Amino acid sequence: MTDTDVVTWTAVAPGVTRIDLARAPANALGLPILRGLDAALDAAEAAGDARILIIASTVPGFFAAGADIKLMASTDFAGFEQYGDALRSTIERVAACGLIVIAAIEGVALGGGLELAAACTMRVAGADARFGVPEVRLGLIPGAGGTQRLPRLIGRARAIDLILTARQMEAPEALAVGLVDRLVDAGGALDAALELAHELGRSSQPALLAALRSVDAAQELTLIEGNAFERAEIGKLFTDGEGREGIAAFVEKRRPEFS
Repeated sequence: MTDTDVVTWTAVAPGVTRIDLARAPANALGLPILRGLDAALDAAEAAGDARILIIASTVPGFFAAGADIKLMASTDFAGFEQYGDALRSTIERVAACGLIVIAAIEGVALGGGLELAAACTMRVAGADARFGVPEVRLGLIPGAGGTQRLPRLIGRARAIDLILTARQMEAPEALAVGLVDRLVDAGGALDAALELAHELGRSSQPALLAALRSVDAAQELTLIEGNAFERAEIGKLFTDGEGREGIAAFVEKRRPEFS
């Protein structure tokens, strides 16, 4: 296990690293947590064998309550922009790290906390989880990807409803609209995330990432362009990836030996 003051990370299974947010009382995403998340990502990259990250919390009742409001209240415009850029940079890094990232969510994920969860590949939530982006009540808008990722996850109409009303969405609704991928009993999100990591770990990592790239491309490309993108990705998996091993293992009735 390695840690900063407010973020800890440890390998919990081959290829799986658990990252815990631990900034009481509410895991406000201030500079300490951002630095800790960056350090955890640095460590995962340096280790070279990480395939799946799980982001969880050790603070009861909170995945992350959002941006650091006290920090924003004490700064000028230049400081506000600098902090916002740091928040966006870390969240974008989570989204683009080239690993499968699972958010294990218990309690509230609000504002920047929801934006962090939305940047993850998948989200597993306990039944007590609640989700919201209350920035309009502060005279602001979600500023770390919320206005961009939420419509892609749950559609424009639902994103507009969540953003403009500043309401908190309960976990069953979040599952129904696709904001979370799996819903479990309260307190069970981390165990469920570990089970999901084990499930994903049986597949080829290059194939998982190629599938993600292809699905994400569908958001931006025409159907014809998207089909061409998909064709290129599956071709690379067959020639340069682990497709041949997977096919051979199927024919030979054995488990594939993926890297």
